[in-house]
Amino acid sequence: MKGFDELVTLKEIARMCDVSITTVSNVLNGKPKVSEETRQRVLEVVKQTGYQPNYFAQGMRKQKTRIIGIIVEDLDLFSTPPIVEAIMAYCDDNNYRTLLINLRLYDKWQDTWYSDEKKIQSVLQPTIRELLSIKVDGIMYVAGHCRDINYFMDDFKIPAIIVYALSASSRFPSVVFDDEKGGYDITKYLISKGHRKIGVIAGSANNLHTQKRSLGYQKALFEEQILFNPDWIKHGDWERMSGYIQAEKIVKEGVTAIFCMNDLMAAGAYDYLYENNITVGQDISIVGYDNNEISEYLRPALTTIDIPLKKIGKTAAEYFVKLLEDELDSNENQEIIKLQCNMVIRESVRSI
Repeated sequence: MKGFDELVTLKEIARMCDVSITTVSNVLNGKPKVSEETRQRVLEVVKQTGYQPNYFAQGMRKQKTRIIGIIVEDLDLFSTPPIVEAIMAYCDDNNYRTLLINLRLYDKWQDTWYSDEKKIQSVLQPTIRELLSIKVDGIMYVAGHCRDINYFMDDFKIPAIIVYALSASSRFPSVVFDDEKGGYDITKYLISKGHRKIGVIAGSANNLHTQKRSLGYQKALFEEQILFNPDWIKHGDWERMSGYIQAEKIVKEGVTAIFCMNDLMAAGAYDYLYENNITVGQDISIVGYDNNEISEYLRPALTTIDIPLKKIGKTAAEYFVKLLEDELDSNENQEIIKLQCNMVIRESVRSI
């Protein structure tokens, strides 16, 4: 095997296998134009030599590098790692390399950057310029929470896709999950168990996740002819302590069940109920959202909505690779792909 300073070339692989360079290329790109015997011989030599394609050289020839840039707002968020892992796995399986850049927006500025365009652009624009200088084939932007994103102008030079949020421009596709359907499904489940006084510990009022889940909640109430009571809606900030604070307020409203819009706030509600000798799953029912790891360790284990984070990543990567390989029309208005969430039924809800 050659050293790192003596990289094996495609031409050398072809000579060692006594085949053409085109045959070696077809094998490496998975094209069905080669006999199984030849394919195995080429792959064995590739393995023995440690051959790695020179993506930059290929890019100079083909005007494509087979490199995809992934920009994430913050890797520290619970939703981001599974999405990114699925994206990278799919790209790797399809002979694309990825460059991951972590903007660390939450780490730098907590929640203060959402409406501060100057802060966002101060780190985003240098990142985009860097990726363009490397000549990536496209950029995948992975958001930390769902909102309208307008970071790529209509005349942007290369394809881009928004993941876990919505593109403000119709030129760029978006991959999200169906928050409204999730809120609807979990509310219908509570109603099916006999609950008609269903309170909500929601996220911040201006958050798109909150708004969509609230729409689903209200739709389910309307279908069952249950009067919507605004006093049964309390807003937290997605953190555990806010669940504790809002649970104290909402229990006084006499509800029999509480829909918490994430599992951390549900855990806070559990804390309050435990301290006040109110038993979850008996005296009051609780459901969450996200299927965060904490949900299965609460006692009783929390019924919640599972967000298909890995599926979001894989679906986005699959769609994007098709776009890069001209299997989709990049000039047409791009679609919003919504993935369905699933309920995870545990022990925190009782029938009444």
